[in-house]
Amino acid sequence: MMTRRDLLGGVAAAALMPVTLAPGAALAGIARGQGGGFCRHVDPFIGTGGHGHTYPGATVPFGMVQLSPDTNTAGWDACSGYHIQDSTILGFSHTHLSGTGVGDMLDVLVVPRVGPVRLDPGTPENPDEGYRARFDHAEERATPGDYRVRLKDSGIEAELTATARAGLHRYRFPAATGAHLLIDLAHGYQDPAGSVTRITGASLRLVGDDTLVGGRHVHQWGQGRVIHFALKLSRPFAGARLYSNDRALPEGAREVEGAALKCVLDLPDAAAAPVLVKVGLSAVDVDGALRNLEAEIPGWDFDAVRAAGAAAWEAELGRLAVRGGDAADLKIFYTALYHALLAPTLFSDVDGRYRAMDSTVRQLPPGANNYSTYSLWDTYRALHPLFTLAQDPRRVGDVVGGLVRMAEESPAGPPVWPLQGTETGCMIGWHSAVVLAEAAAKNIPGVDYARAWPIFRDRAFKGQTSGLPEYRCLGYIPSDTVEEAVSKTLEYAYDDWAIARLAEAAGARDDAQALRQRSLNYRNLFDRDTTFMRPRFTEGAWAQPFDPRGMGHSRKWRDFTESNAWQATFLNQHDVYGYMDMFGGPAAFERKLDELFTTSSDLPDDAPPDIAGLVGQYAHGNEPSHHIAYLYAYTGAHHKTQARVRSLLKTMYRADPDGLAGNEDCGQMSAWYLMSALGLYAVDPVTPIYVFGSPLFDRVDVTVGDGRTLTIEAPGNGPGSPYIQSVTWNGKPYTRTWISHADLTRGGRLVFVMGDKPNPRFGAGRDDRPPSFDMARA
Repeated sequence: MMTRRDLLGGVAAAALMPVTLAPGAALAGIARGQGGGFCRHVDPFIGTGGHGHTYPGATVPFGMVQLSPDTNTAGWDACSGYHIQDSTILGFSHTHLSGTGVGDMLDVLVVPRVGPVRLDPGTPENPDEGYRARFDHAEERATPGDYRVRLKDSGIEAELTATARAGLHRYRFPAATGAHLLIDLAHGYQDPAGSVTRITGASLRLVGDDTLVGGRHVHQWGQGRVIHFALKLSRPFAGARLYSNDRALPEGAREVEGAALKCVLDLPDAAAAPVLVKVGLSAVDVDGALRNLEAEIPGWDFDAVRAAGAAAWEAELGRLAVRGGDAADLKIFYTALYHALLAPTLFSDVDGRYRAMDSTVRQLPPGANNYSTYSLWDTYRALHPLFTLAQDPRRVGDVVGGLVRMAEESPAGPPVWPLQGTETGCMIGWHSAVVLAEAAAKNIPGVDYARAWPIFRDRAFKGQTSGLPEYRCLGYIPSDTVEEAVSKTLEYAYDDWAIARLAEAAGARDDAQALRQRSLNYRNLFDRDTTFMRPRFTEGAWAQPFDPRGMGHSRKWRDFTESNAWQATFLNQHDVYGYMDMFGGPAAFERKLDELFTTSSDLPDDAPPDIAGLVGQYAHGNEPSHHIAYLYAYTGAHHKTQARVRSLLKTMYRADPDGLAGNEDCGQMSAWYLMSALGLYAVDPVTPIYVFGSPLFDRVDVTVGDGRTLTIEAPGNGPGSPYIQSVTWNGKPYTRTWISHADLTRGGRLVFVMGDKPNPRFGAGRDDRPPSFDMARA
């Protein structure tokens, strides 16, 4: 098991200056972001600056294909293939990661060009050396399912759209000699440590005079990914040349196998009419890619495909219908919802075949779908709770049920960070257990919890990796034998809490009780004298020296995962009241929370770039902090939750390319905003409740369950009115600072009366505070 820091090679990316897109005219004079309905509020360029690591290209909700421009492939801020500070485009590839801290994908690069053939990409500093093309952001446009740009040097206008399993390009070439398409199958990501995409096998084959098929076996972050494609042109190419290691094959060659493969398709009549290119993907085989292509884009009507994609986005975005809020708030909200619906990604063919975690090809039952790209260390916190509340239950069943299937099929066992049929093993813990336990607690249909239980039980009671033996023996992981031992201890304790819920679902009550008791292991790393979580050695002594802002007690390795003792001290999500007692009670815990938000934001030089978005030592740019503002509710000082959440909503998110405080992380950063803007947050997703925060909008209608409506209203709301004065639920006074998932998914009307001054009485009573550890109270 590894962390993103391991993959970054320990290199912290340099901070970037904020960038804001110019409001100039875009391609063909269409202003960027215009359109009707909910899509008009979405700006896919949010998160493409700073360290957001998002991409602006065309995709559909949860789509397998993410057809987007690649502006850079080297370094941390090239994880998605695109960054707003870049000024050249290599081409357009068909798979991208949204907001991750590690790069991969960028499969099947298509490069439209005129003039002499260039097989090398060249450099950003001198694009003329290769096939890179200059572009201007003022001539770039992106809306959900649609991307357009004009390439300055050639004058080529590129338009991209997509279906679930296929991408569609439309190129308008100028009257120029040498028009051609380059397909670069060697294109990929290079991480900050210098590791480049390794390809252990690839193939290209020409079929007739309008089709190219092939595939590759890729080793990058996901070791051993397999991807196949089928590419068709709207009219025949005049000639084709295949290359291996940048050497041309003999004239007339129709297929090639190797590693670094490329193909050039000549289009001498390209200026006569737009050239359309459609590309289907499959992880199974070329025949699957062809079937996917023909099933989803049988013709050549680009505008119809684009309209269908926009309609799909309208339907999904419309599940959360907002009233009130200014233009910037609406743009941030709907862009966040857009980003939250990009992953997990579909990973099965139209015929139900898919590539499993053991590299075998398997068949799904009719009507089922397989998914990939689960950033579980991040997304269990808010993205999956958002799905269980406001997504189609059948899709949630597919997304969650797929984790059971992966656990059975994977040689690595319970999923950690699965990517396209491979286990990256990235980050710590086995938080697929949390996603499954949450679904079990909320009675999500279509998931076989009994099948999951033996696999997670084996990991909990017999696992031998990543400090598990020490955790079981000592009750904590010692920092003199295991890296990042403090964070692992705390997260394993929470996973024990989640796995206990799976045991309950499977009827294993004795195991459930043992795991619930073991979930209290977090207590073994709490130092009552300093009131911090601290690294501890095997013999029981606290590690020295100790600096709560530091990464660890020595330079050998870190004691915390993308965090320090300040953030780790508040990582407890499931036993908040028991934890408070260790501080000396609710008042003492409240003071410690205050200190977190008000202490110096200074960090040591070796702090990872993930510790970002600092308010004191609270780090909104990374996930371990995301529930912390809601902990005030457990102390009875709910008004402090209200004030802090509203402040974070307004300061950590902006309607600009660098508008995210940290990596988007496959929707988690956005999901925090969405849930918090609704006034709801799942501090402990395994306990099926939501803690109130500070609703941002006057009204939101949320589609819950099978078409029911949850209406959330906030009369008296406004920029200076973050405080809840009172609450009603379905017209009756409601004094609790939390509400159950079951109540919300039946539909109803939740009204927060807001004001500009705190009401300390709201939520102060012990019976009105959220439940923790004791499921009976939910």
